[in-house]
Amino acid sequence: MRALVSCIVFAGVVLGQPSVREEGIPVTDPLVIAKCGTCHTPDEHGNLQRISWERTTPEGWQDALKRMIVVNGVSLSAPEARSIVKYLSTYHGLAPEEAKPVLYDAERLIHEETNVPSENVRRTCTKCHTFARALSWRRSIEDWQQFGDLHAARFHFPPNAEAVAFLSKAAPLHTPEWDAWIASTRNPNLAGRWLLTASIPGRGKFYGEMQVQPAGSTKDDAEFNTSVLLTSVNDGSGILRAGRGVVYGAYAWRGRSKGGQSAGPSPDDLNNEAREVLWIAPDQSSAEGRWFWGQYQEFGFDVKMRRASSGPTLLLVDRSSLKIGSQANRVRLIGDGFPVQVSPADLDFGPGVTVRRIVSNTPREVVAEVDVAPDARLGKHDVALFRSEAPGAIAIYDRVDYIKVVPDSALAAFGDQTRVRGYQQFETIGYQRGADGKPHTADDVELGPLGPLGPNDDVAWSLEVFYSAPGSSADFVGKVSSTGFFTPAVDGAKANFDVWVIATAKTEKGANGKPLVGKSYLVVTVPSYTLNGHRYVRDLDRWVDDGAVQ
Repeated sequence: MRALVSCIVFAGVVLGQPSVREEGIPVTDPLVIAKCGTCHTPDEHGNLQRISWERTTPEGWQDALKRMIVVNGVSLSAPEARSIVKYLSTYHGLAPEEAKPVLYDAERLIHEETNVPSENVRRTCTKCHTFARALSWRRSIEDWQQFGDLHAARFHFPPNAEAVAFLSKAAPLHTPEWDAWIASTRNPNLAGRWLLTASIPGRGKFYGEMQVQPAGSTKDDAEFNTSVLLTSVNDGSGILRAGRGVVYGAYAWRGRSKGGQSAGPSPDDLNNEAREVLWIAPDQSSAEGRWFWGQYQEFGFDVKMRRASSGPTLLLVDRSSLKIGSQANRVRLIGDGFPVQVSPADLDFGPGVTVRRIVSNTPREVVAEVDVAPDARLGKHDVALFRSEAPGAIAIYDRVDYIKVVPDSALAAFGDQTRVRGYQQFETIGYQRGADGKPHTADDVELGPLGPLGPNDDVAWSLEVFYSAPGSSADFVGKVSSTGFFTPAVDGAKANFDVWVIATAKTEKGANGKPLVGKSYLVVTVPSYTLNGHRYVRDLDRWVDDGAVQ
């Protein structure tokens, strides 16, 4: 009965659409036609069955090609596979505006998805993967229906007409964004010097530059070699990294890089080889994304880049907050191309903040001494140096009203014979109550990690295992370091454990005079388990069927 109702509902959707088949996207690449055209038969317009009515990300086409090789026995050399993925990702890909909202899936980030329209759609589309995975495909109405039927048959669940109808409308084949982008597609012109800022949980802010050089032999190649120098804002230590990237569709950077020194035994060593996912702005003047590594991609830099210019460029400020009434605060403004002469009048921290003097300046850094008036405007302030601005760079506050441990919920994993342990880095962020005077509301002001010397400097960390005796040791589950880094126990247990990760401020106190406390809910889990003859393995924040146990 439910299947009949579903069919009727979907029929209503389809009947409301034109009966003429949507125009496909012709395939023009000889290699794709030769390797795919046998099964995906061509028509008189140059369309290949299924392929011409689909668009997706580089990851989507890569997964589809792997499936064709494994399931259908398609024979491809590695260069041929790379060439096919590059062509399809460029000419049957997504427009930059379509790709950016689902970028977190390629970045391997745990992300709270609030755009799932119903519980019915959630059960169908997010049980095994993110909703972004579904929305990263664009299909014709007919192709969405066919995909829904095949998906239901493959994974043994009833067809979901509601999900198909939603995706047909939310992720159509033809969009104004795609039409505009494909009509103006240009070669990626990324060579040169880029200014870069990055942050890592538990490590703080970094700044530096990336040199990008073409790796191919022809002008229209989309492969590049990179060299990166990053400097820690906290301690001044430097990191050298080198890598290689491929650009799909002139905006989707996918690459790998590693440090100039061999990575040490620490799993969060910044010299580790990392995958790079970047979204390049359509005008090719800026980029943003993530470089990540780890068993569960739990480590990574959040990266922002912009092309170097001839004028002064302010990248970041070393302080995230200043308290009202404070005097002679030293603030470092870090950037590029700063002039030889800098005066207090060249800096602007917003109303109520006065630049007392310039302590020192170089082409990359200005150190200023600033006073904050007792009646300075609370909240985020822009910081400007000459004509270059860092929006919302410093928060002005009167007191820390509460602290949060981030992430507020997380997963870590014991290891086994085939999978190494999964770790978790925590940070403690201070908050001011915001303009409405009420804490834990939408207008609260983030003040940055606690402690004047860097993340978590003003915090004591502890663990509390659920359902255990008060004061008992949590060492059998793992340990959290003084910097908020959780390491699971070496001897992996055969069960999951629910744990509070607790941060207690050393100096900041609440209205009751007691130290401020924040908590995060952590599940320390097994890396795999067997149920009903199938093995399930952890992938980010969900369990994936790894196939029948032999």
